[in-house]
Amino acid sequence: MRVIELRRARGKVALLTTIYFSAQHLPMPDANHSVLSVAVPAESGIARLYDAPDLADAYAVRLPDDAIDDPELLARFLFAHQAGWVGKLLRLRDALVARFGIKTSKQLRAASSYGSRERVDIFRIYTRSTREIILGENDSHLDFRLSVLQQTRDTREGSARYLILTTVVHCHNAFGRFYIFAIAPFHRLVVRSSLRRAARIGWPTA
Repeated sequence: MRVIELRRARGKVALLTTIYFSAQHLPMPDANHSVLSVAVPAESGIARLYDAPDLADAYAVRLPDDAIDDPELLARFLFAHQAGWVGKLLRLRDALVARFGIKTSKQLRAASSYGSRERVDIFRIYTRSTREIILGENDSHLDFRLSVLQQTRDTREGSARYLILTTVVHCHNAFGRFYIFAIAPFHRLVVRSSLRRAARIGWPTA
């Protein structure tokens, strides 16, 4: 039985790899939709949440002048318009981790049905402010937080609004560290794709 399970797991990992490298060949963004890798914003509520995070990254995309300024609505729009291959990745991830007692997206969505205002997509809402919403989840292997923050940045044309998507992860054990090491490339690909896609579709306007 273990040999069969190992072969199935290897097959799923191979499919994940295929999806990953296929997504790498997506069209290049134009200047208005460019996603930038940036430092974790010092003003974010998750910047100093963990003393030594096992993962910490942030990506920024410019917002149009007429885009809404509600971080929760921007976050809901962002996660509601992800590419179809992101859903395939999530289903494969669920199939791989379910046997280890890790929460699946199906379980998290079931939890959200009891209080949809307390979640954005599958993510629990921890705090809200006028400029930032902090999402995340705690699990047996790791805790993570996701910040959607509006930030004013200086550009050559003057000041402009940017949306910063920041992720920080704290692992509880060796399995958590292995897990985050394995999914980190996919995580970054999904974040970049989601921000770029939302910008191309067009952010909600005020």
